[in-house]
Amino acid sequence: MEELAARIDGLSHRYPEQDDGQWALADVALRVREGVITGLAGPDGAGKTTLMRIMAGLLRPTAGKVDVVGLDPVRRAAVLHARVGYMPQKFGLYEDLTVMENLVLYADLRGVVGAERATQFERLLDFTGLRPFMGRLGGNLSGGMKQKLGLACTLVGKPELLLLDEPGVGVDPISRRDLWGMVQSLAEGGMAVVWATAYLDEAERCDALCLMNDGRVIFSGKPEEQRERMRGRCVHVRNIPGNRRHFLRRALGDERVVDGVIQGENVRLVLKEGVGQLDGRLLATAPGAEIVFVEPRLEDAFIDMVGGGPDGRSVLAETMPAVRVGDGVDVDAVISAHELTRKFGDFTAADHVTFNVREGEIFGLLGPNGAGKSTTFRMMCGLLRPTSGEAHVMGIDLKRSAGRARQKLGYMAQKFSLYGNLNVERNLKFFSGIYGLKGQVLEDKMARMLDSFGLDRYRRTVAGELPLGFKQRLALACALMHEPPLLFLDEPTSGVDPVTRREFWMHINALVDKGVTVMVTTHFMDEAEYCDRIALIYRGRMIATGPPDELKRQAADGDLAVPTFEEAFIRLIHRDDMARKSAGGESA
Repeated sequence: MEELAARIDGLSHRYPEQDDGQWALADVALRVREGVITGLAGPDGAGKTTLMRIMAGLLRPTAGKVDVVGLDPVRRAAVLHARVGYMPQKFGLYEDLTVMENLVLYADLRGVVGAERATQFERLLDFTGLRPFMGRLGGNLSGGMKQKLGLACTLVGKPELLLLDEPGVGVDPISRRDLWGMVQSLAEGGMAVVWATAYLDEAERCDALCLMNDGRVIFSGKPEEQRERMRGRCVHVRNIPGNRRHFLRRALGDERVVDGVIQGENVRLVLKEGVGQLDGRLLATAPGAEIVFVEPRLEDAFIDMVGGGPDGRSVLAETMPAVRVGDGVDVDAVISAHELTRKFGDFTAADHVTFNVREGEIFGLLGPNGAGKSTTFRMMCGLLRPTSGEAHVMGIDLKRSAGRARQKLGYMAQKFSLYGNLNVERNLKFFSGIYGLKGQVLEDKMARMLDSFGLDRYRRTVAGELPLGFKQRLALACALMHEPPLLFLDEPTSGVDPVTRREFWMHINALVDKGVTVMVTTHFMDEAEYCDRIALIYRGRMIATGPPDELKRQAADGDLAVPTFEEAFIRLIHRDDMARKSAGGESA
């Protein structure tokens, strides 16, 4: 039986500034064993980070017993810091230092010197694959490489317990898989690992799971226990005639349905316990549709445990007028790129990219970190001037009239782009002013946004102090204040929990029904399947395009006849690498 690396009983914590009676942690019990990856999963604000900071000896708990590697984190904090590796959400990477200089800094902090330092650096550079990038500045690394460097710095000193706070946030599927493989090998070598995440697919891979909500542990055990509980309750509705988003909205309003999402050409639904089948009246709205039971996921169990997802009704969309692109605009190319290219010196970030986006369509730009999708995205928003090629928004040439084009679109940036020192209300007013909103019109729209996104209780809160999910809500609200016909969303739900993600997409789907055209980037492969069409960008080029299920069919072969979208994504990337290698181009 594995030895315990951490033992926690009756742990409770309340922050001094919390005057609403809420506890950040309430009577938490946790066991962390050596050689095991323990998943710490739950939504934004569940208490994951607070628990990790207490385990790392960075926060004194209000009550309870905590033993970490045989030490009291409060009384023996200095000794604990030498034996525990902690990688916080916002890893303290120095972007103006090189990879090697960051490693040296962390070795100095941990007192690792001489021959032992050299040996550890050699091991860590090989382990993370960062040896070719030793001289590269941290700020010039891709998202995945930054996380690998963060892991390497955390491992300096050979910690007995590794605490990773949401290491997969903002990282593409290939880098996440690489990162997971590294951590898994550490656990196989006997290290105890705690992996905190809002991504339930990551939690599903863990050996043990602690599922949290509102500061409490709602489940502790093996992930498969929760998956098996949902068997016989998860279905695909296939061959849906007409608009599958309309069917999803009707299904989410059915009392028999706990949760539902678009999955390519299909709609995936989770039924309430004991129901067994969908309501006949719902099926009558989709004559000829086929119902097929599918494998349950941990995410299904979590949504069920917290009372289900949203009901499909978007108050936001209901209060917004229908939008149309206007006369003289090609509805099959309201957003268009032709041979779009952007170079930074000798580096080509986007290489002759061509696509069209139709009115009322959700179009996804996907690709690994550093592939060029954000560069392409920013050119389409008029924020970055192309080196060559053409980009048009609603018939407006972005090279000639970028400012006029930006008035037609709402933009939600990849990194939180609002003013962190302004409160919610002032952010809404500031961004509204950019679009000329004032007077009663402004007041009415602000009230609608505050209500639709549940921001009213935070209206006086400084934006920088909002929980992540509410920061994203505020960013989307600011992008929608002027009721744009086009919406550009750059990784809008990165790091956000499943329930909040569903709320976002409920609004997005309803806005599309009103005629809004959406262009989105995402690292969530299930979100990619919400799109009508996808362009896969890699090494600056568009290597595949089409509906999600078509890309899955392109990736299928005799070894894997029915790939998941994540498997299809990785296969298409690797296939392009092999083609380039065989053609004598740059190897993978």
